[in-house]
Amino acid sequence: MGFLQNFISAAALLLLILAAAAIDGAHANTLVSGTVFCDQCKDGERSLFDYPVYGIKVQVACSDSNGQVTMSREETTNWFGNYAVKFDGTPDLSGCYAKVSSTGEGSCGIPAGPSQSLKLVFRMFDIGIYNVDYLLTQPAQPMSFCPKSSSNPVPAPVTPASPPPFRLPPIAPLPHLPPLPPLPPLPPLPPLPPLPPVPFLEATACPHQSWIRPEYRCYWRAVSPDTKVSVVFGLLAARRFGNDLTLWQGLQGRGDPYRTLLREGITAFLNSYNSLQFHYNTISVVQQMNSGLMGSQRNVLYTALRFIRANSGRGTVTCKFTACK
Repeated sequence: MGFLQNFISAAALLLLILAAAAIDGAHANTLVSGTVFCDQCKDGERSLFDYPVYGIKVQVACSDSNGQVTMSREETTNWFGNYAVKFDGTPDLSGCYAKVSSTGEGSCGIPAGPSQSLKLVFRMFDIGIYNVDYLLTQPAQPMSFCPKSSSNPVPAPVTPASPPPFRLPPIAPLPHLPPLPPLPPLPPLPPLPPLPPVPFLEATACPHQSWIRPEYRCYWRAVSPDTKVSVVFGLLAARRFGNDLTLWQGLQGRGDPYRTLLREGITAFLNSYNSLQFHYNTISVVQQMNSGLMGSQRNVLYTALRFIRANSGRGTVTCKFTACK
């Protein structure tokens, strides 16, 4: 029954997208999005020590066969390190690239790493969505807490020559002792109970109807139902939905495209913490949510539809909730 309800919801949302496309067909645009991270250890890769960086200017450019730039746009990253560059119409950006063009005055302001090519994610109804792999900036020097690089090994300390070892005189052998009596055998150990399953490692995806049922309340692990939407999704969500709306209230949303996006985004956020094999990880859910809020209403509907597909298991994964004890 849950799968049928998800299918009906997805079909209804698809009809809304078709209606929006018919009404707003004259306003075609293309969106390019990505994230800039501060490479604190200057290892050229994204690691546990890196964080999204604010106020970095990113250039999306296209060039011809002679290397001359034919089209270029520039945007600045927000508090989450995200940027979204819009192009009018639906140009083919498959040969274009994104790079850090200039940086702020913070401690992580040196461009690093190569430019990244654009990857087409979605194209329909005169709308194009491209994604870019992460870009990097670096501080002037690696942070003190970073592991030492193998390319700069610490020289081994010079050990002074030690004097000849002191030798004890030989000890007379001990007299022969009688053997000890054998110890009694130990009783056999009781059999161990079977290990319980690890739900976090199982592939599971549950719709929003399951997350609001009281018998599944114990699966709220990372956040509580009273956690604010603005705390989880940041400033853009706070401007759209206010500072007082809770996750539990957001799961009740329907009808309005933005409330539908919020409901499915919260559901995807909870699923990402509940299963390591969920289609989106937690950071990706927050990035997709903010990217949807920055775009047009049509982009809001597309993002909500992607979350609905992931929350329904994409036809291969089921919801593995059991009633809490």
